[in-house]
Amino acid sequence: MGLVFKQISKDAELKECVDVIRASFLTVAKEFNLTMENAPTNPAFIKFDALLKMREKGIAMFAVLHADTQIGFVAIKKANEDTYYMEKLAVLPEFRHRGYGRMIMDFVSDFVRKNGGKRIGIGIINENTVLKQWYENYGFREIERKKFQHLPFTVCLMSKEI
Repeated sequence: MGLVFKQISKDAELKECVDVIRASFLTVAKEFNLTMENAPTNPAFIKFDALLKMREKGIAMFAVLHADTQIGFVAIKKANEDTYYMEKLAVLPEFRHRGYGRMIMDFVSDFVRKNGGKRIGIGIINENTVLKQWYENYGFREIERKKFQHLPFTVCLMSKEI
């Protein structure tokens, strides 16, 4: 059975998305010792108001459903005519390693292409070598690394031409 991508428009849907994002990113937060104090903007600690602000800015947000159960989330933000940013790609831990992440990436690529975009940009924890390799296998290439004083990790900016 495939996945269904439902664009989020209601507050109640956003509340469920908050839970899915937090649960999905909590495994990474634990692995890299991220806390609300040292990485407050990490999606493991996202709050309803943050998603509400994203929606108000016109960022497209999608619940990822499998058999009527939300198993993931992804947001797509138009940066300019050619570039879209993919944010908060999330798959609940119990649904990982089944190809759903790749299906979400395929959906994002199709969405960006249909809307006239030519590239997808992402930012990840550079030290998360497993995730970085996963994105590289999908065709993303490292563009830049940035170290921010307020974060306990290096940010890796990646891009994929579509």
